[in-house]
Amino acid sequence: MPPAPDDNTLRAAAIHRLYTLEKSEQLTRTRIIGVADAFGVDPRTVDRWLANARANNGIYQPTNRSSFTLTPHMLDAVTRWRGNATAAWRELRSEGHPVPSLPTFHRATNRALTPGMRAGLRSGETARRRFDVSGERDRHHRNHAWETDHVEASVKVLVEGHVRKPWITFFVDCATSAICGLAITPQRPSREAVLVAIRDAVLIDEHHGPFGGIPTYVRVDGGKEFLCAAVKEALGVLGTEIIALPPFTPEGKGNVEAVNGAILKTLFAGLPGYTHAPTLRGGKPVDPDQPLLPFEEFVRLVLAWVHRWNHENTPRSLKGQTPRQAWDADPALIDTVTAEDLHTYTLERHGKPLTINNGGIRWRRRNYIADWMHGRVGEKVNLRYLPHHDHRVELYDPQTGRHLGAAVMTGQATRQQAISLKRARTREADRLRAQLRKAEKSRNTRYAAVTSPTPPVPLDVMPEEQALEHLRALDGFDLAAEALPDLIQLPEPDGEWTLPLHPNQRPTHSKDQP
Repeated sequence: MPPAPDDNTLRAAAIHRLYTLEKSEQLTRTRIIGVADAFGVDPRTVDRWLANARANNGIYQPTNRSSFTLTPHMLDAVTRWRGNATAAWRELRSEGHPVPSLPTFHRATNRALTPGMRAGLRSGETARRRFDVSGERDRHHRNHAWETDHVEASVKVLVEGHVRKPWITFFVDCATSAICGLAITPQRPSREAVLVAIRDAVLIDEHHGPFGGIPTYVRVDGGKEFLCAAVKEALGVLGTEIIALPPFTPEGKGNVEAVNGAILKTLFAGLPGYTHAPTLRGGKPVDPDQPLLPFEEFVRLVLAWVHRWNHENTPRSLKGQTPRQAWDADPALIDTVTAEDLHTYTLERHGKPLTINNGGIRWRRRNYIADWMHGRVGEKVNLRYLPHHDHRVELYDPQTGRHLGAAVMTGQATRQQAISLKRARTREADRLRAQLRKAEKSRNTRYAAVTSPTPPVPLDVMPEEQALEHLRALDGFDLAAEALPDLIQLPEPDGEWTLPLHPNQRPTHSKDQP
């Protein structure tokens, strides 16, 4: 669609029409009043416009009013004074530069700098962005796109006696504004928190609720924990495409930013230890001895708030529906993955296979052991681990990818794990002992006891029927050897029959007889 013409263009077209009518002697006062009403001016103003067209051969050429324009040196002065036009005007005047009156200088400054630029000069880029205009994406269907981000809780909590400000990692569905998963950490999140949040967001079961599945796209900011190799591999295996937005562009992921702002106002503001609470003179807190929440209680409150957001909150964009209602009303199919496969995908993989030795698996100068390793010394395994959780690793067959089991760090195994390890070692030794005894027993021949001087009879001699069955199984059974020709007597042959000759008897012919 072509752009609409400005007022000067429309004015020139209207005046040219009046000029044409005037030349043909068809111009009336009513037509002039109609043009004046259309532009919201007095009819005498239209008369002046028409006079301008007569002086320029029927073409209306408005005379631009001369105005003062800031020079580059004046703009530099305004910038140095952080957008303060009055201070810049005084400096220029004191230096002897020709400057107009202060109101004229202000008007020139407003024409040269937009409100966003003036706010940026005063308070920086964050203030300038408040004057930016951003559009709105299509919502599509559930699991078409997710948005993720970290938010620092504006609440101080107790973590093992230390005061910390937790962080929350959210995964939000763009179509329904549902919070599909999250991860809470007492410190600034790393790739470990992102992997845990992915696992929590994708799974659908009685513990994780109905929200989840495999998204088509995930929008992230430029944080290194979102763009690390482990997260890219985990989402790549699921077939999810990562869309990396430019840094510091909250307008690019408005859904998760709305969640961040909502939890700040509707949860954090009412908790003890809120860092943005009103203070007394000198910045002193109103109640310095206010008891802080333990980390476990903070997590419980956040999970309860997420449940209310998904089941009770009605965002304006959903037109009166809750995220749960919008999710259930969406007919789009949900792609899922089993918990076992997801557990594998969301673990970071060590590069090359490792060898099981007598001390278990050696990784990062530590040994990892498990009860299932007994008897497997020398075998190769692939190792996967959750970042910053070095106490436990998962091991897989390098050929088939089958999960072999978990292994724990030596020295950090619990008492139950140590007992299981000892029992597994005992079972492996008992199994070997039983196998050796069976082999020895089958090698030594045992004989039956006798009471008279007879040859020894082995106890493992097979009966005749069993021996025949064994020969048949080995294709050693011969029917001719088993035949019994004398069991039934055959009748005497008839005299007219020709009897077979004995091999040593010479045949007699009729010509040899006398």
